[in-house]
Amino acid sequence: MGLHDVLAWAPAESVAARLVRQVDFGRLPAHIAVIMDGNGRWAARRRLPRVEGHRAGIDSVRDSVEVCARLGIDVLTLYAFSVENWKRPPAEVRGLMGLLKRYLRLELATLMENDIRLQVIGSEEELAPDVRGELDAAQERTGGNTGMVFNIALNYGGRAEIVAAARRALRAGVDPDELDEARFAGLLYTAGQPDPDLLIRTSGEMRISNFLLWQIAYSEIWVTDTYWPDFRARHLLEAVLAYQKRDRRYGGIEQEPAIVGR
Repeated sequence: MGLHDVLAWAPAESVAARLVRQVDFGRLPAHIAVIMDGNGRWAARRRLPRVEGHRAGIDSVRDSVEVCARLGIDVLTLYAFSVENWKRPPAEVRGLMGLLKRYLRLELATLMENDIRLQVIGSEEELAPDVRGELDAAQERTGGNTGMVFNIALNYGGRAEIVAAARRALRAGVDPDELDEARFAGLLYTAGQPDPDLLIRTSGEMRISNFLLWQIAYSEIWVTDTYWPDFRARHLLEAVLAYQKRDRRYGGIEQEPAIVGR
């Protein structure tokens, strides 16, 4: 995967094609995480039901998954449904779950063609049996793929994930004196995956909404005013280019250049 793979997919002379030529493929983020926000406001501006915003957002999911796979990103995580989202009207929740099942059925062939492995992060216990069945089938079907890992954060909450990891440590009888950051990270949903290098949030909101609280400790954050249904490959490429211009210090300080002759 790389430049030619993206150019073969992006329309010739498009903004995405122009942007991808500026990407440094030696400095790609290994893991991109996205808070998909603004579906409801997108629909409200068009005087449509909120579920239509979620429906329109499927095209944005499709675009983001494909361009990330073609770039050569190792992991893409999309925040699809939080533990707090159960508070939304039942009709909206049912619509979201129906769209999720439809997406899995329609996109499974594309995931296979692009060697993408689907993984659900979050608690599946509260999900309806038909939704869990679709998710299990898709994860099993793509389980042997060795390309990009596509995490769908579903019924997910960052605090809940940390509590669940602590409970797993207790049940396993882990000695508190031997529990360090690396071992604790191995108890999270994202065990074995790199932490996100880049966190994208759409719709202009400046908050992280209980998303990957442990994992984003040193993530670079990029916020766009674009609502999720309007988010396309060019926006993701803009985020990658912005990321590549940043100096990642991980809490350190920039070294002063040596003065020759002192």
